[in-house]
Amino acid sequence: MSKKLLAIIFCIVLITSVLAGCEGTKSGQTAAGDTSKPAETSSGTKTDAEKPLNFIIIVKSYQSTYWLAAVKGAEEQAKARGVNCTFNGPNSESDIADQVQMFNDAINSKPDGIGIAACDASAVLDSLQAAKEAGIPVICFDSGVPDAPPGTVLATASTDNYKAGVTAAQGMWKAIENRVKGATGKVRIGVVNQDAVSESITNRGLGFIDEMTTLCKGAGKSVAVVGNDFYVNKAKEKGDEASADVIIEVRVPSQTTTELCATEASAILNQSDTIGIFGSNQVAAEGVLTANQNLGVLGSTDDKIIAVGFDAGSIIKAAVKDGTMYGAVTQSPLKMGQVTVDLLISAAKGEPVSDVDTGGAWYNKDNMDDPSIAPNLYD
Repeated sequence: MSKKLLAIIFCIVLITSVLAGCEGTKSGQTAAGDTSKPAETSSGTKTDAEKPLNFIIIVKSYQSTYWLAAVKGAEEQAKARGVNCTFNGPNSESDIADQVQMFNDAINSKPDGIGIAACDASAVLDSLQAAKEAGIPVICFDSGVPDAPPGTVLATASTDNYKAGVTAAQGMWKAIENRVKGATGKVRIGVVNQDAVSESITNRGLGFIDEMTTLCKGAGKSVAVVGNDFYVNKAKEKGDEASADVIIEVRVPSQTTTELCATEASAILNQSDTIGIFGSNQVAAEGVLTANQNLGVLGSTDDKIIAVGFDAGSIIKAAVKDGTMYGAVTQSPLKMGQVTVDLLISAAKGEPVSDVDTGGAWYNKDNMDDPSIAPNLYD
């Protein structure tokens, strides 16, 4: 065979080998020994493992700055941890059906997790079961759901609301103790709760009622709880109104608005034997202050009715600072929002989660600027 023919055969074999090698890698596979990263798809999207987690967080409403603070905390934590959060909520905390629909819509959109502060603990039971069946983890915040179907709520981030109500009663007691002990006739302590269905509000109200009852009885006084049936029936002791030395009167508006809370507060403040009044959240406390605009009966001296509030906001802070409101209990809504995002991330990853007490503290004009208090006094 001539050298020229051998050269031609060698070239044909070489070209065939090269073509075979190219065919082995043209589908985007990485050739053996190739340590380079696979190319992105033409759309430039990330793989499922690289996509950020997507959560939906549903607040009770946007009618108070408390919820804006909670959303801010969640937004900050979501950004810090590289996840996406979408926020929703009804116009009012009385719009229970609207919130339930938002919850159901969230389930249908199949997020990686849902956070919810339930307006009505009993109204979301079916939705919670639906979320579980869809494989969507649910974290509650601010308000838990005591009767939730097993395994439907993985954890709750909230203040210990019963304990917070106790703190409010103890704070008021410092100002009214001598008046209760020295009274020769009946005295009245009012409670304005915005509703009788939310876990946070009901526990907070009951904590105040039960502790105030204990304090008054410790001072040698008999107590009766009157007013809203839910709170009367759930209180540890109802007492007898006819013979009681101290009347704890509980009022609940027909809807959750500052104006209607003010109407209920006015009914209490207009009683000649009233010595104290408690507004158990931002809306109720602002309702108490609204009622006082026409009456001018609140203050921090013995000749005034002692008002105690809950949460913060510019109106309540100003009233505490000038002595119109004796004091209040603050929560930590920013922290609550942050913790909710952390719990959602852990739950979405299948990691164990548990309830978190986000804390609460008594504040008045003397400690409002304390480093442990001031960050929680949102506007």
